Amino acid sequence: MESNSATEPTPFDDGEFYDVIMGQMADYDLAFYRQLAREAGGPVLDLPCGTGRVLLPLLKEGIDIEGVDLSAEMLARLRQKAAELGLQPRVQQASFTDFRLDRQFALIISPCNSFVHNLTADDQIQSLRLCREHLLPGGLLVIDTFFPGSQFLATDNQRVLEGEITHPTTGNRLRMYDSRSFDRVKQLFDSKNEVEELDADGRLLSTRRFSTTIRWIYKTEMELLLRIAGFSRWEICGGFDRRPLEVETDGMIVFAWK
Repeated sequence: MESNSATEPTPFDDGEFYDVIMGQMADYDLAFYRQLAREAGGPVLDLPCGTGRVLLPLLKEGIDIEGVDLSAEMLARLRQKAAELGLQPRVQQASFTDFRLDRQFALIISPCNSFVHNLTADDQIQSLRLCREHLLPGGLLVIDTFFPGSQFLATDNQRVLEGEITHPTTGNRLRMYDSRSFDRVKQLFDSKNEVEELDADGRLLSTRRFSTTIRWIYKTEMELLLRIAGFSRWEICGGFDRRPLEVETDGMIVFAWK
């Protein structure tokens, strides 16, 4: 995942703990990307690849895939997990806006709302242009992103319990909170996360805090960005089942062909 420039820790500064808190959704989209990779008929780029949540299962299946991520900590965790699996992934530390690889790809994927870490229109366009440059003729770019609906925006300045899981090692409970604030003019979403660890008796053992800022993109805005970046054909869907994006509570899955 991409890191922001804030001085507070981000969720991407500790790859091992990131895997713990993301464990509950480890494979929610894996079948979708597996099918795309199989259909691509060529090399795949995972951008950003994080700790290898998608990259490593596909690499294990023999798919020609490599990754790019800005966070050295996330890549270190990826390499550790790869070594345990006997895999040798090709990964590079770089951002959305400056990655340069020595080949082109039949498929580029950007999973798990990662694209929203581009905080300016210039960065969004540069990212899309680089993706297009790295696609083979006829290649496909797929972006999983979102924009907040009115119900989500109604949580402005609220501390929201996002979930509770069991720590896979300690067995303690982890409660994950998000304190949200929105700038609706700039389309910026500031997220301050707190992960509380509680023992079997409910006593608070520790609290870890993280901060991130993202910029969401609306459907018609995405179409303009794709056009500016040089894409001439795209499809924007409301989910992995490729249903039309017609309601604001849907996700936004972008397919763009070179």
